[in-house]
Amino acid sequence: MIRVLSAVVLLSVLMGTVWFLPAVATLVLAALAAALAFVEYADVAAALGARVPRLLTGAAVVAACVAVGSTVAPLDVVLMSAFIAIGVLAIAAGHPGPAVLRDTAASVLPLVYIGLPLGSLAAVRVIGGREAVMLLVVTIVVSDSAQYYTGRALGRRPLAPSISPKKTIEGAIGGVILGAAVMTLGGSRLFPTASLAMLMLGSATVVGLGIVGDLFESLLKRSAGMKDSSNLIPGHGGLLDRIDSWLFAGPAYYVFVRYLQV
Repeated sequence: MIRVLSAVVLLSVLMGTVWFLPAVATLVLAALAAALAFVEYADVAAALGARVPRLLTGAAVVAACVAVGSTVAPLDVVLMSAFIAIGVLAIAAGHPGPAVLRDTAASVLPLVYIGLPLGSLAAVRVIGGREAVMLLVVTIVVSDSAQYYTGRALGRRPLAPSISPKKTIEGAIGGVILGAAVMTLGGSRLFPTASLAMLMLGSATVVGLGIVGDLFESLLKRSAGMKDSSNLIPGHGGLLDRIDSWLFAGPAYYVFVRYLQV
């Protein structure tokens, strides 16, 4: 029951913000999610032995999110400035050794893993409208549900047993088919200039990458010996656990909405 209530609250906040409030509210929500997700990411990185400068990197993650989702700051300036600042801190620490490359890489990764994808979702709200964001929300929810129920009913072969033992190939196929069908049907109304072939290809890509995003976050947690990224959301674990699919599906959807709907 707690898991269901938490999911209802999260979806209500997301859908209410996207549908009833101006586009800037979606960007604010994305920036807040980026900050919270980064805190969880930093805990995962620490469990793996990586030292991430939390204040600087967290600010850079939020700035990258805002840069993609608005015209407030140029993205290239944000990324280059963040990289230089992280490098300066590594030099200031004055500890040569193999950990330097590990810590620097772990500090740069959340900019492209968390900041840019969440910013791209806010950008979709601007360039595609609230309906475009809602289509992605529904697609991901349907895909996740289809993976779970198809996997329970038909699942026999593990998809990635060493990363996520409960996921099955059959569940993934069910998630891709149903999720892509929803996005194709909805996309035919939202993107009338897109061909059926482009809609089907784009839909399958977005849904498939959502599954990859789920597995990638599971890989990070399993490598760190963690079950959940945090206990922030009752019954669901952390925010990073809930948005893992979005972090890979979101950028692909953004590219489709902005460039490929022809």
